[in-house]
Amino acid sequence: MIHPTAIIHPQAQIGSGCEIGPYCVIGEHVTLGDNCKLHSHVVVDGHTKLGRGNEIFPFAALGMKTQDLKFKGGSPRLDVGDQNVFREGVTVHCATNDHEATVIGSHNLFIIQAHVAHDCILGSHIIMSGYAGLAGHCVVEDHAILGGYVAVHQFCRIGKFAMIGGCSKIVQDVPPFVIVDGNPGETRAINKIGLQRHGVSEEAQNALKKAYKILFREELSHPNALAKIEAELPALPEVSHLVQFVRASERGICK
Repeated sequence: MIHPTAIIHPQAQIGSGCEIGPYCVIGEHVTLGDNCKLHSHVVVDGHTKLGRGNEIFPFAALGMKTQDLKFKGGSPRLDVGDQNVFREGVTVHCATNDHEATVIGSHNLFIIQAHVAHDCILGSHIIMSGYAGLAGHCVVEDHAILGGYVAVHQFCRIGKFAMIGGCSKIVQDVPPFVIVDGNPGETRAINKIGLQRHGVSEEAQNALKKAYKILFREELSHPNALAKIEAELPALPEVSHLVQFVRASERGICK
């Protein structure tokens, strides 16, 4: 299942059942898990490890050297989980510093020309739409959705179940469970449909709606708003995660 025009370094580790199409290039330090499928003209290089069942479409490039000018050499990595889809032209870079890694979980979809820069940490079940881009050191939690052409500033965090509208500019953290849109991005509402689709309980949805109003509509400082949420709302996992996410923010949150 390896096309004769593919170039695979003898030291690369290729799992069983992999399909490697025409003109693909696989570097020396690459590990492909079982049943990965590389369509034509794919490049996987650097110290890159892919799990099982990943599918990579033409002209995607994974594991290339960071674009960070602070790169000093060494063996920074790209670690990818299972069952991800990288569509045409997607780029994902290794970390900047030796022994550090860009990390991607499992079951994510990266649509055409999406970009994940150095040192990003992504969870699972994420969708990055066409031309969406993450600058360095971003964190994206599970089930987040980034619309087309979304641009995320370095060191920003995107919370779980957050949804970002197309063409938004993100310069601060996006709290979990919300919809953000605009340039710069502003928090618009709770992501009600996303929560319903993923089976979040009615109790948790109602509590998140109340938390949203306290945090974004009552004109309280963040410490006072979080204290009120903890005092008045049930200590459900979703509410606790929202509080912890906002409390840990270093860049501030989209308001």
